[in-house]
Amino acid sequence: MRTQSPSRVFLFGTLCTLLLFASLAHAQQPTPVTLRRENGNLILEGVPERDPAMSERLARYLNSRQATFLDWMADGSLLVATRFGEADQVHRVTQPLGTREQLTFYPEPITEARAPTVNSDGFVFLRDRGGDENSQLLYYRMSDRSVRLLTDGKSKNGSPVWSRDGKRVAFYSNARDGVSYDIYVVDIGANTEPRLVVASPKQTWYPLDWSPDDSKLLIQHYVSINESHLLIADVATGTVTPLDGDAGQSRNRRGRRSNGKVGITAARFAPDGRGVYVISDEKSEFSQLRYIDPVTGERRLVSPEVQWDVEAFDVSVDGRYIAWVINEDGRSRLTVLDNQMKLELAPPGVPEGPISEVKFDRTGKRLAFSAVSAHSPRDVYVYDLEKNTLERWTHSEAGPVDTKSFVVPELVHYPTWDRVGGRLRTLSAYVYLPKTPGPHPVLIHIHGGPESQFRPGYEAFFQFLVNELGYAVVAPNVRGSSGYGKSFLELDNGMLREDAVKDIGALLVWIGLTPALDRERVVVMGGSYGGYMALASLVAYSDSLRGGVDVVGISNFNTFLSNTSAYRQDLRRQEYGDERDPKMRAYFNRISPFNNAKAIRRPLLVVQGLNDPRVPASESEQMVARVRANGGEAWYLAAKDEGHGFRKKSNRDFYLETVAMFLERLAKK
Repeated sequence: MRTQSPSRVFLFGTLCTLLLFASLAHAQQPTPVTLRRENGNLILEGVPERDPAMSERLARYLNSRQATFLDWMADGSLLVATRFGEADQVHRVTQPLGTREQLTFYPEPITEARAPTVNSDGFVFLRDRGGDENSQLLYYRMSDRSVRLLTDGKSKNGSPVWSRDGKRVAFYSNARDGVSYDIYVVDIGANTEPRLVVASPKQTWYPLDWSPDDSKLLIQHYVSINESHLLIADVATGTVTPLDGDAGQSRNRRGRRSNGKVGITAARFAPDGRGVYVISDEKSEFSQLRYIDPVTGERRLVSPEVQWDVEAFDVSVDGRYIAWVINEDGRSRLTVLDNQMKLELAPPGVPEGPISEVKFDRTGKRLAFSAVSAHSPRDVYVYDLEKNTLERWTHSEAGPVDTKSFVVPELVHYPTWDRVGGRLRTLSAYVYLPKTPGPHPVLIHIHGGPESQFRPGYEAFFQFLVNELGYAVVAPNVRGSSGYGKSFLELDNGMLREDAVKDIGALLVWIGLTPALDRERVVVMGGSYGGYMALASLVAYSDSLRGGVDVVGISNFNTFLSNTSAYRQDLRRQEYGDERDPKMRAYFNRISPFNNAKAIRRPLLVVQGLNDPRVPASESEQMVARVRANGGEAWYLAAKDEGHGFRKKSNRDFYLETVAMFLERLAKK
């Protein structure tokens, strides 16, 4: 046997020591990440290979389609948005349950189109590219199916409104400086460039309506969800006159002095050419429909004074009928007032769910709208007021699933951590509970906004989670959500941001006390601001969660506000706070999920559209990098051709499959 020399023994021992330290160091490195790979326009990091069985099971639920009412054509046909391929496009329907004639054919979804009331030759629509939200205004001529670009091809444009004579379209555009929402008018028949009517002072202005004689425009100056102002602009001269009175001294219904801000949801000229109908929360916690006479100063309540918001309305051309929709804790109630007979009409057979896009036809005798329920996709309905009948104009397919197996979400109220009126404040949530015995794993789904609201519509993915994976889905409306009064809206503003995160903590306590739910298997998910909430919940409550899903979410308010599109910065500062203020900047740094990523000890899935103009992709990328650097597990899915959310069917299907795989793994005991 050969004897090793001392030098060889030393070298061998040194090598073993180095290997040992290397292995220990390697053990302390972040979890290895699956090599980056691409699948068409999708980029995947750390995401497992596609599960064919999961794809097949989920596809049955995702092959449904919906239809959304866009506008009436002058000939009485309807424009609707629906999907027969990759993305929603504009279709025309000429009779109840008639063929949907596809009019636009683009790879990008087309979900907004407006037609004149006196000319059936065409309509205008909006189209962006890859979800960048720089929507362009185009004119579609029915006679020859030609399409003409009306805007510059690069700015952000929107809110098209046809003049009463059907010759001109007003819209907003930030073409002048990239920030200001200015008001333009384009003459469709003249084939000329749009004319700047009113230049806003770096503010957000929307055209709402033309006066009956087409000489004036009603304009909304939007500051935040809590504050808007109405202006009337002379189309010929550009002269602007404020419509609002001094609301600063008003008091709300509980007798407290208001903050002087009035939130306006919608407004339009009255048929008399003098007054204006407006949905506002002036002198009230909730938005109500009012009639304003600018000459006399009269402000008359039209809708009943209830503890819920009026969210949409329309007035017939002759003023006889007024329709409005009230949002009652997420569900809609449609009422039509017959001014002549002094009667309130309720259309029979409307699906129990959100109602939207209400509009009378040119005769004022038919009202079209979109409606949806837990068992049926969104469809278009027409209410004939003279006959008091409701007709369904589209019948969208649910796909190869039995919707009778779908669960109807239950509205619950759970106590949170603070008090109002001497009692614990309660928050609402919709719960989708499997019909099988529990306890069930739980997905907490947090809506975006934050000035938004979860509303129970046709949620095919939730039904898949309930029926196929055994998950219960809980969708809360935490403080800051809309629909519960303007004081509630402000409960999370500025340095109150963490109070909304505490609401998720209170929900976790409620879940723990509910026998049908498994407190040991809870996952949190949200998109946009809901993505921030998911990340913040993982920071605060990692020990009570199995994992989280962040979709286009904010990871650091300082970097978000600095990098979001310029035209959005001041709008978002109204809600979140101004990062340029040193105290606010320090607060944002303290609550930032990015800065507190070490507290995240559970798997994370991050989803991002790379063309997102709202929450830049850098918010997701920096969060993924930080979690991995801390040794955590982070799946990352990005799309090159999407923006603030996945709108194309193939991309969305893949994204939801990835979420399903992630949730299935986390549900295992």
